[in-house]
Amino acid sequence: MSRGFGNSMLGRVAVLAFSSSLYAQTAGQSPALAPAQANAAAKVESAPAPVHDLTGVWMMRNPPGSNRGFTNYTFTKDPPELTPWAEAKYKQAKASNGGEYTLKTTNDPVLARCDPPGVPRVYFHPYPFEFVQTPKYMLMLYEYDHMVRRIYTDGRPLPEDPDLLWMGTSIGHWDGDTAFVVDTAGFNDKTWLDRLGHPHSDQLHVTERFRRVNKDHMELDITMQDPKALAKPWTTTFYYELRPKWELGEISCSGDYLDFSNFEK
Repeated sequence: MSRGFGNSMLGRVAVLAFSSSLYAQTAGQSPALAPAQANAAAKVESAPAPVHDLTGVWMMRNPPGSNRGFTNYTFTKDPPELTPWAEAKYKQAKASNGGEYTLKTTNDPVLARCDPPGVPRVYFHPYPFEFVQTPKYMLMLYEYDHMVRRIYTDGRPLPEDPDLLWMGTSIGHWDGDTAFVVDTAGFNDKTWLDRLGHPHSDQLHVTERFRRVNKDHMELDITMQDPKALAKPWTTTFYYELRPKWELGEISCSGDYLDFSNFEK
């Protein structure tokens, strides 16, 4: 993250990562701008998106009317339709969001064991990520816990019998000039889909469609399919803004920022 952002701000953001007010506060902010600011914003909005280019640091935003206040916990206001197998697994989840379970009693794999978050849960961590493009693959570097994804763009198909990994195996291709589509499979079943504890199996297939709306804004459509866990596909949309002056910082899951005992009193 930008050095000017400061370590103190990182600390505040870390606290908000597990606070129910994170996106509710964002959603409640007034979009009103002074005329000069509005004109400047309009000029930025009108800048065209570059062709086949997602390079840079991106941070989640909550644009007016997007109703993303609930995305601190899960993907949609309506819960997914689960299979009986997944319903049984979901009843075993002890999420810490509602206050019923603390960091000492939750079985959230990220909080209790510092496990990798998996995809797409990684997007619930309110830290930026960066795209780095190469001729053979796209790298996604997440500020949270140094997560790295390699998305192959050399034309290879998804493996028929992939290794079961925390973040899966990903392949990507461009759909038109500004949409980058990523298919990911080969997940282990140790992660949650969201912070509420909705489970998935090793049959999970995630499709991400990164749509660069213009120079500074991107929308991410996510589709989750899992015949063992989800009775039907689960879909959502996230929104991001380019931060050209930011650099990724160092956020470690094993760091002190994960100790929220003082904030639960």
